[in-house]
Amino acid sequence: MFLKHTIRAVGAASVLMAGTAMAETITIATVNNGDMIRMQGLTDDFTKKTGIDVEWVTLEENVLRQRVTTDISTKGGAFDIMTIGMYETPIWGANGWLVPLDDLPESYDVEDILPAMRDGLSHDGTLYAAPFYGESSMLMYRTDLMEKAGLTMPEEPTWEFIREAARKMTDREHGINGICLRGKAGWGEGGAVITVVANSFGARWFDMDWNAQFDTPEWKEALTFFVDMMNESGPEGYATNGFNENLSLFQQGKCGMWMDATVAASFVTNPKDSTVADKVGFAMAPHKEGVSKKANWLWAWALAIPAGTQKEDAAKKFIEWATSKDYLALVASKEGWANVPPGTRKSLYENPEYGNIPFAQMTLKSILAADPKHCCEKPVPYTGIQFVAIPEFAGIATEVSQEFSAVYAGQQSVDEALAKAQALTNDAMEAAGYR
Repeated sequence: MFLKHTIRAVGAASVLMAGTAMAETITIATVNNGDMIRMQGLTDDFTKKTGIDVEWVTLEENVLRQRVTTDISTKGGAFDIMTIGMYETPIWGANGWLVPLDDLPESYDVEDILPAMRDGLSHDGTLYAAPFYGESSMLMYRTDLMEKAGLTMPEEPTWEFIREAARKMTDREHGINGICLRGKAGWGEGGAVITVVANSFGARWFDMDWNAQFDTPEWKEALTFFVDMMNESGPEGYATNGFNENLSLFQQGKCGMWMDATVAASFVTNPKDSTVADKVGFAMAPHKEGVSKKANWLWAWALAIPAGTQKEDAAKKFIEWATSKDYLALVASKEGWANVPPGTRKSLYENPEYGNIPFAQMTLKSILAADPKHCCEKPVPYTGIQFVAIPEFAGIATEVSQEFSAVYAGQQSVDEALAKAQALTNDAMEAAGYR
């Protein structure tokens, strides 16, 4: 099921273009995250300025990935703009599936985009998607519960500290879980979280010869730690919780800590939606004692144009509008600076009206700490932190995440899941010619 609606501007300009032609309509596939929902509510501004109408197809994250991947690989032509990320963009750009964004006007100021975002959405130096928002992962926590537990959150906590704090924060009688983390199957849902947790324990997906590494002590320690901590202090049914489910729990005051996308900061501190808005602190994503890598990831939800669209010019106009400095100012005028899409432009963090917001500098620090070329303690043959930048990864990692979610649901053991992950990953890599 998906939400599909059309936003129309009022006035003759939305009906007629150049006096006679019907208004052009573009179709955009996007994810049902808060910033995207907000963008839909502001689209009248774009339509009034351009006379171009917008039809939205808004989908849950896993469904979005499946729909846009199927559409672009089969040249289905259902969408004029797709919301994709750092995993898909370089691969699809290399395949010739996306329209290059190498002719954006000077006023757009491509150089203002944070280098980490620009590089992650490019192939061979050509930008193929423009970031709507950028993110890393960080820890959000209840300052009141931390104080009640008699603890002080370090700026760079260890997993050992987090587990202890989670135990002390947990109050089952009052519905408070010490920690909330994603367990939902999907390579970009629970798969992303357990991968960065594993990185922070010294694990990796592949060795330099593309052999799967799930049979290593590091992966067993990471997955065992995750399961034990969540069973002790996590919410019931966490095996089916993704970003939106955990956001809701945190906003309702049911989570002591939540490690997830930095973009969540504006939602957990918004008093319109969050019952704990004035009680939230921020820290770097945790690491294991003795391991230098933190559980940081790097991601951008970005707007891209599939090659073959008949509405390339209109699509580019929308991307210019939605990812511009002016759009950030528009959101700020309507919702306040705390609610603008984060993590994309240097100028945003240089703006004192934004830079002094409590979570702004921790978000930037987290993004800058993420290094897709060096994800892991040991050497790897791939780039990517919470994903491996090869075409086969999405299918493999979705299957692996399903095995892990079965552990979270109590349906199999850690050892059984890791053995299955090792076998299915090696089989897939051999079939693809990597080994």
